Amino acid sequence: MGVGVDSVKEYVQRHRLWHERELADWIAVPSVSATGEGMERATPYARELLERSGLSARIVDTGGWPLVVGHAVGPAGSPHVVIYGHYDVQPAGPLEEWHSPPFEASVRDGRMYGRGTGDNKGQHLAQLLALRALRDTQGGLPCSVTVLLDGEEEIGSPHLTGTLTAMREELAADLAVWSDGPVHDSYEPTVSLGVRGVVAFEITVRGANNALHSGNWGNVAPNPAWELTWLLSTMRASDGRVTIDGYDAGVTPLSDAEIDAVRALPIDPAAMLAAAGLDRMDAGRTPVVNERLAMPTFSINSLTCMDNDEHRTVIPSVAVARCDMRLACGQRAETVIDAVRAHVGKQLPHAELRFGATMEASRTLPDAPYADLVLRGVTEAHGKQALAVPALGGSLPIAALTDGLALPCYGVALANVDERNHAPNENFELHRFHQGIVTAASVLSSIGRR
Repeated sequence: MGVGVDSVKEYVQRHRLWHERELADWIAVPSVSATGEGMERATPYARELLERSGLSARIVDTGGWPLVVGHAVGPAGSPHVVIYGHYDVQPAGPLEEWHSPPFEASVRDGRMYGRGTGDNKGQHLAQLLALRALRDTQGGLPCSVTVLLDGEEEIGSPHLTGTLTAMREELAADLAVWSDGPVHDSYEPTVSLGVRGVVAFEITVRGANNALHSGNWGNVAPNPAWELTWLLSTMRASDGRVTIDGYDAGVTPLSDAEIDAVRALPIDPAAMLAAAGLDRMDAGRTPVVNERLAMPTFSINSLTCMDNDEHRTVIPSVAVARCDMRLACGQRAETVIDAVRAHVGKQLPHAELRFGATMEASRTLPDAPYADLVLRGVTEAHGKQALAVPALGGSLPIAALTDGLALPCYGVALANVDERNHAPNENFELHRFHQGIVTAASVLSSIGRR
């Protein structure tokens, strides 16, 4: 570890309690983009956080929830780094499943619990605290920095690409860094080179205008639940193949370097499954977990007949499936939407189809500019070689940067594998939060001394 990173590590150790207090205060500000809860307060709070970190900050109108932007100039001729994060969070979900209030930070067994701890307030706060640490220990930043805090990531960032395109001149940078999602399942330090895209949708099948007695109407009234399950069975085969014509148009195979990176990733499939309470893997054509996580998916997120969780001997009046498809590099959300719409229209024309959040897949190759410097920074911070993951399993609007601004993008994941993002009892291991500050500082330092 270099002298600069050593001093940052000492700084972080001295300020541990203050940094944890800042995270707890940020968690206490709800920012649920899907419902609007707390957003009017959260946006200026995010700007204040950027200003506290030495950035000139402003709020940018997007036509939806605002983007918060901060900028600081580094040494002449130094690289310009864009740091992306998001300040909106998921809804709390079932309150009875939380062990403490979701918007009241609670520390238990070395973890801070609360909505947004890992996704994404804790991770982008670690990036901001790294800027403060560098200023206080090194006398300034090693490179110019522009921070983008998105207010709409959890609803698909519908306005981000257009907003960033209008800011193209200001964002004429050299690369982008983002911290979101967990480290690799092996818990080793991780750099992600891409993300999968996503298309979310809901299928509704309606029958009679009310539930009907299954004895009086069985074999006579159509059953929306049977129609829906039949439709779903035409969309994915028992061996895991998605059977929607054209959904995978454009998928780009992994390069040789990406395949090498995937095969170098440590994984214990049995332990991974057991930790989640599973005794089997999903159907699929390859047994290699890390390859599966770079491939397209089709998931049923929930099934319901709107029956209030009651078992009544009826033919339901409605059946609903909420689904998502994760997109591999080369797939386009518009093409996937057209393929799903055509399939449902052909197989069950009276089914209603409604599309929700979409994001494009993003890809940065292992030999892209600054890849080696980002990996070096993460490696130096941890004292062990960082893993290079071709694609994060989840989705983020990074295509707005890679495709919209032509920037190579690198994900420096900081959160624990079991952060429970999007679920009750979301959490961030505090030692990882503090290590994340050191890691973010080390990456910027590595880029600055290219």
